[in-house]
Amino acid sequence: MARQEPGEPYYRVSIDEAADMYGDDNVAFVDVRRSDEYLGGHVKNAIPIPVDDLLSRVDDLPRDKKLFFICAQGVRSGLGCEMAAAMGVDPERLFNIEDGTPTWIEKGFPSSYGLEP
Repeated sequence: MARQEPGEPYYRVSIDEAADMYGDDNVAFVDVRRSDEYLGGHVKNAIPIPVDDLLSRVDDLPRDKKLFFICAQGVRSGLGCEMAAAMGVDPERLFNIEDGTPTWIEKGFPSSYGLEP
């Protein structure tokens, strides 16, 4: 169940909770890892925006969906949520996946490699 820690402008979800939401038309996955990490494997159809580019690319985030941020271990994705909130994205739409992409792939959830979406 999504939970919010005091002071955090986003919700935390497990990899399994995120997978349950995968495919929902109201949800977008945002991969905030570096490009080389993304090419090595990512959530299928995730939007690749490295955390270092997020402030300049906040307009690339869908405005009408819940945003599930993912990285390798849940640290950069939390930072991505914080940055999006600071740029005016409604915190009710921000979710940090606490487990990372390697766990997503290990569990067999929908994944792509290289430049595949």
